[in-house]
Parts: sequence; structure tokens; C-alpha cells
Amino acid sequence: MRSICALITTVIVVVLTSQPMGQSGLQGETAKRVVGMWRLVSIVQDGGKQAPNRGANPTGLIVYDRSGLMSVQIMPDRIRPKYVGADPTPEEAKEALRGYTAYFGRYSVDERAMTVTHHRQGSVNPGDIGGDLVRKFEFAPGNRIVLTPLENPTRRLTWERIQ
Repeated sequence: MRSICALITTVIVVVLTSQPMGQSGLQGETAKRVVGMWRLVSIVQDGGKQAPNRGANPTGLIVYDRSGLMSVQIMPDRIRPKYVGADPTPEEAKEALRGYTAYFGRYSVDERAMTVTHHRQGSVNPGDIGGDLVRKFEFAPGNRIVLTPLENPTRRLTWERIQ
């Protein structure tokens, strides 16, 4: 698993640092409040149930920088057995990635709609590359932001700013 995480991190750094920065589009004060590093507090669905295949206390980080780049990783809270050998078997690799989310790319903020769109340039799931994810956002007490996927409005991801 460490080798997979190291590979993902390396790809993120290479792609993000090789992209031209250009205009960020983060003109308004609300959009500027999104910028930062946030740790996952909770994922709830259907008014209180934990999200499926994530466990009771998943962990994660989401980062939005001033130039319009973002990255997110969410790791499920469940026992993930170590690989038996140096390289995982197909079943071990599948189990290690079950419930794990990781992608990166550019993002844009629509202050009127209170949405942030993740424009995915890379993902642990190859089928997600090039796709956009739109999240409603709201700021909550305790220096938190709540993201609600438009494609699943019963799911709420709460993130707390890392100081």
C-alpha cells in the first residue's frame, strides 16, 4: 500500500507542478475561503448513516491552492491487511483500493451557486480522469466546510481546516 500511496503522491506532484498556473478564477472572498488544506471529519449519508464501504471513521485530506489546483484522498476506516509478498496479488490490490478515493486536478468556484467543481486530471480510478465533480459547499462553525455532491445530495462530507 505504501508503494501505491508513494506512486499517487509522485504523480500528483509531477502533474501539478508541470501545469501552467494561469488565472485561478478565485476572485471573490467566498472562493478565497475555500483555499487551504482540510482534514476529513465525517461522511454521512441519508441523514446520519455512515457512507457504505468507508467504515465508521474514514480519514482524508483535501487541498485547494490559490492557483486553482486541488487534490483529495480518502481512506476507509477498516482493516486493510498487509500484502503477503513484496508485490500485491490481484485480490490484495483490489482489497487495498476498495473504498479508497484519490484524485487531483484543477477546480473552479461558482460563488452564486455555492459550488466547487473538481476537474479531474488524474485519479486512482482511470475511468474518472477527465470527468468533473460538482459539490455544493457551505461553511460551518469550527472552521469547517461541508461538501455535498450534486449527484448524491444525501451525502455530506465535513472537512475541518488544518491550521
